[in-house]
Amino acid sequence: MIPMDIVDEFAKRAREACGTNVESVILFGSAVAGDFHPGLSNLNLLCILRVNSFEALKALTPVAKWWDKQKQPPPLCMTRQEIERSTDVFTIELLDMQQHHRVVYGEDVLSSLQIPMDLHRVQVEYELREKLILLRQHLLLAADNQSRLWDILLRSAPSFSTLFRHARIALGDASQTTRREAAKAFNASAVLQVLDVREKKIDRKKVDIRDLVAQYLDNVERVTTLVDRALDRNASGRTE
Repeated sequence: MIPMDIVDEFAKRAREACGTNVESVILFGSAVAGDFHPGLSNLNLLCILRVNSFEALKALTPVAKWWDKQKQPPPLCMTRQEIERSTDVFTIELLDMQQHHRVVYGEDVLSSLQIPMDLHRVQVEYELREKLILLRQHLLLAADNQSRLWDILLRSAPSFSTLFRHARIALGDASQTTRREAAKAFNASAVLQVLDVREKKIDRKKVDIRDLVAQYLDNVERVTTLVDRALDRNASGRTE
């Protein structure tokens, strides 16, 4: 169950502390996307402020500290102009927000954003390749340590499954699939298994970690290659 009471309390405290400088408070992420897990998932908040100066942020500090005591990450603070000017560099993040958000207070500044999908495709491939390279780097140092291997997989699985969802979008699937549905669509069984362990649906003691790591790496490499080749074909088709 999503603890909306503390989300509403945050919005109330923010308005009391900052007055009219708070234009909107928006909940986004897993709490809205349908894959929220209490004790595991975060409550992610976007605060749209009219002024984002240091003095304005200081006014919000007591509220942010209260929110931190609820064991939640600090809110993202942006102006309306900043978020509108960021659609070309934060295509994945803003598309996620646009598709999965709930306005707690104020105006809905996300629904009307124009996100360039050609740049989204580029960012998807970039993020997949970057995270694949980082995954290999971490695995190099952890290959003989089961605990570290588990830590790498459990930390990276949410990011990769999110990128798989965006890979589906980049490949032309406009349906708003969940991270799990995207992983299933790519037959990424190892990523799904790690998500199951993370959500305590499977006891990791019953899993051969080294075999799982091999399959997990293969899943990520296969999806990255698929996206790369498909987008190359689309690009060459557009230039002909």
